[in-house]
Amino acid sequence: MIGVEMKKVQLGNGETIAYRERTGKTDPVLLIHGNMTSSKHWDLVLEEMDPKYHLLAVDLRGFGESSYHVPFDSLDELAEDIKETLDIIGVPSVHVVGWSTGGGVAMKLAALYPETVRSMTLLCSLSTRGYPHVLLNEDWKPIKRSATKEDVEQDIWRTLPITKAYREKDGEFLKGIWNQLIYTVNRPDAVRYEEYVEDMCTQRNLVDIYHANNHFNISEEGTGEIRKIKAPILILQGERDMVVSNDMIQEIREDFGDQASYHLLKGCGHSPLIDDLPQLLDVMGRFIDQHRKK
Repeated sequence: MIGVEMKKVQLGNGETIAYRERTGKTDPVLLIHGNMTSSKHWDLVLEEMDPKYHLLAVDLRGFGESSYHVPFDSLDELAEDIKETLDIIGVPSVHVVGWSTGGGVAMKLAALYPETVRSMTLLCSLSTRGYPHVLLNEDWKPIKRSATKEDVEQDIWRTLPITKAYREKDGEFLKGIWNQLIYTVNRPDAVRYEEYVEDMCTQRNLVDIYHANNHFNISEEGTGEIRKIKAPILILQGERDMVVSNDMIQEIREDFGDQASYHLLKGCGHSPLIDDLPQLLDVMGRFIDQHRKK
């Protein structure tokens, strides 16, 4: 990819964090991916976003080319990894874009280190009150919400089959999931799609992510950490998102109130990067530009 370099840093906790960097003249923009992805899935943004932007796209622990020596129980640990990475590479503050689960990591980063986040874009993000992991029986009827990691590990409809597909590199199975839930409007070209599927199989932390999302809650009803977030916020919702429900987006809007602005991405599902990249880049770029250093 022209102008993009893959780099790695060694953290004090023993983990190695990989990230892609595209240099530019603006304040750095940090791109945080979601579940079943890595920085690889930001490739179109890295290729097409105005070259004035300095872009950093990180591989979270246990994804892509980052290491996974120690499992985690919360998104706090992933936010801590990012903060140390930024410290090591000498980036004191960033505009953050968090996609799906990455939105939760972005919110944790902004709550733990308010001075680090200049603005925050939540792209098809999980709620401020998390993403419930509900166990289903063989008839797809809800049994209970997972309480422990052991519950998540034994999920017969998500954890077990996806883990098996990763292990066996079953691209057709993974494509089936994405075609049904994520690429519901448009799909990547054939070559890029194969690269994405290969990248999905690098994930080693599926249980951790499900568990962390299930227990994430920074609202007043949860940890109350939402009060610590000072950055201006843009909430982006895909009009046809089948992963993040409208109720979850309404929770985010309710919890942030006037601190956040909202934009509906017309004709987009859970992956506006594929569904309508020009629309996404336009809305995202205008928001970031409003909050750049003068």
